[in-house]
Amino acid sequence: MGAMSVRTQSSEESAEAVHRAGFACFVGRPNAGKSTLTNALVGQKVAITSNRPQTTRHTVRGIVHRPEAQLILVDTPGLHKPRTLLGERLNDVVRTTWAEVDVIGFCLPANEKLGPGDRFIAKELAGIKKTPKVAIVTKTDLVDSKTLAEQLIAIDQLGQELGITWAEIVPVSATGNQQVDLLADLLTPLLPEGPALYPEGDLTDEPEQVMVAELIREAALEGVRDELPHSIAVVVEEMLPREDRPADKPLLDIHANVYIERPSQKGIIIGPKGKRLKDVGIKSRKQIEALLGTPVFLDLHVKVAKDWQRDPKQLRRLGF
Repeated sequence: MGAMSVRTQSSEESAEAVHRAGFACFVGRPNAGKSTLTNALVGQKVAITSNRPQTTRHTVRGIVHRPEAQLILVDTPGLHKPRTLLGERLNDVVRTTWAEVDVIGFCLPANEKLGPGDRFIAKELAGIKKTPKVAIVTKTDLVDSKTLAEQLIAIDQLGQELGITWAEIVPVSATGNQQVDLLADLLTPLLPEGPALYPEGDLTDEPEQVMVAELIREAALEGVRDELPHSIAVVVEEMLPREDRPADKPLLDIHANVYIERPSQKGIIIGPKGKRLKDVGIKSRKQIEALLGTPVFLDLHVKVAKDWQRDPKQLRRLGF
């Protein structure tokens, strides 16, 4: 009897002591709710959200801190059929990321039937054998329970058809904050045991300059319906605290260039009498101030980098 009580006690202690930490990435076609889900899990805006596909360019990581685990979210760019050098490079990044993470969350919106875009990604996923895959049905607040049930069955069948064993199939609504914690609970056991990989306060390890560039790019994309979203790149040239300011009234000077591919696109970004660019500045400045927690002076310039998507030298300079 004595031995038994000792054994149960020690197993309980070790169960409590197990800490897990690892990487997850959300995949899914554009607008499947990946960024919104990242933000809901992390509890703060880190990945940019936009109703335009392909705006998440860089590997923005959100970090979910829990007492028993640390989940690091790697936001890969969308996988798509490559048309340009940039497209091919993005696809390579995606596949490498999938093979390296500890768990993949495949996001499928509840309000749209499974389509060719979902199948294209699912087929790619089927080729990555070792990484556990969780199917996440997003935007459940937009459908009734019958539609949701049909979607869950369709996803189960898709898995059987392609030989994917879903570790879980989880419906969530990130905007309604439903089942977001449950999703974190289900992802946690799929992570390897180990200590936290980032300090408690970190929400993202993305350099601030890259996040600032993303926010400017997001603001610049809003409303440019007629031009490809890929033809805008933003580089933050410098971020410097203004010298002669009192400690309680700091000001951060940010100088950034918005690069487009052709001179004809310049007028679209700048707008009549510079109004568009001014709006972009105001909108992104508010977001940057919220992100950095300090007042910002934002100096934006539009420059032409001829056909940068097809030029490896330009791509490197622009951070790809």
